[in-house]
Amino acid sequence: MEQHWKSAKGLFGAVLGPPLFWLVLFFMIPMGIVWLYSFGENRGLTEIALTGTFSNYLRAFDPLYLKIFVKSVGIAGLTTLICLIIGFPVALAITFAPPKAKTWLLLAVMLPFWTNLLIRTYALIAVLRTEGYVNQSLEWLWNGLGAVVGVLGVGSLGPFQPLELLHNNFAVVLGLVYVHLPFMVLPLYSALDRLDTSLLEASLDLGAGHLRTLLTIVAPLALPGIASGVVITFIPALGSYLTPDLLGGPDSQMIANIIERQFKRANDWPFGAALAFLLMYMTFIAIALQAMLSRRRREPS
Repeated sequence: MEQHWKSAKGLFGAVLGPPLFWLVLFFMIPMGIVWLYSFGENRGLTEIALTGTFSNYLRAFDPLYLKIFVKSVGIAGLTTLICLIIGFPVALAITFAPPKAKTWLLLAVMLPFWTNLLIRTYALIAVLRTEGYVNQSLEWLWNGLGAVVGVLGVGSLGPFQPLELLHNNFAVVLGLVYVHLPFMVLPLYSALDRLDTSLLEASLDLGAGHLRTLLTIVAPLALPGIASGVVITFIPALGSYLTPDLLGGPDSQMIANIIERQFKRANDWPFGAALAFLLMYMTFIAIALQAMLSRRRREPS
């Protein structure tokens, strides 16, 4: 067996070599350069001196940027919570659906991935804008209700006032939920699909209702899927740039928008690199915590 493994090392290296080379050349090296920039200072318009300073990281704790960091974490957390509340029943319904229906339901969940994010965001703008489909539908209902009130002779409702559904925090959270909901549903479905249904049947046979079975049997067994769904939903939502940029207003910008401005408009690459890596450090911490919790659950008590 040992000789067989040694003889397979060449094949293993040949298979691993090209993707590893690609990863190092086009990911690790550029990321390393940006990481070095985070310890640098601007010298003129195009020159960056790598002085080893931590001033860029300290500047990130300025109340202005710290407030945006906290707000970004809050929006990403709210997005993750809403995705969990919506996604758990959806994943549960897919799990217990008939086999033919299950295939179509999974396809419906994955269908948004076949469309570019920019196109989906502009479609959401068409729905939420002042003259969009939501306000048009509400105006139609308002006019119909006004006609009924007029016929009854009990007064007048007045003209319809469109709702401001765009360029605010509501639009950002709605857009992030719209984009990231499949990232929550799929891990939850993967965990729920592996459940032993005999445990559910035993719980129901012993007198526990459906709600109690859901809370005491299904939810604990689905914790690995919940943890995975939370991590892979929270992290992309925290670093989201396009959705807040197109759907949000001046008070709805997130940390990724600030990073973009440092690189493009302010031409302050060292500070932008520091902000980007602070976001990456937070990502590593979240993944590490999730891995630690998963390891503890697997360890025998």
